[in-house]
Amino acid sequence: QEQLVESGGGLVQAGGSLKLSCTAPGSTFSINYMGWYRQPPGKQRELVARVSGGGRADYADSAVGRFTISIDNNKNTISLQMDNLKPEDSAVYYCHADLIYEWGGYEFWGQGTQVTVSP
Repeated sequence: QEQLVESGGGLVQAGGSLKLSCTAPGSTFSINYMGWYRQPPGKQRELVARVSGGGRADYADSAVGRFTISIDNNKNTISLQMDNLKPEDSAVYYCHADLIYEWGGYEFWGQGTQVTVSP
């Protein structure tokens, strides 16, 4: 089973920026949606932003105006540019992909990448 390949994340000071990327390996599918979720310590996983294969983006209220998600369909890759980061953005960020194959749809999750924003 192919896995999502995540990159980015790390430690940054408040007000700084980070970029997360996620690639869905292979080519025998089309993208319904890909996006990023996050899970702060002791809390539930929540949507940060997602983008459709057609480029339509949805954002959590907390991400509006600070985060930008984009998709490169040729590379099956999404990127999340996170600017003006705040300590409350600290969490494990998970890539999610809702892919469509000839035989049907399937969802994948990445392993997660830590984002830590210091005050």
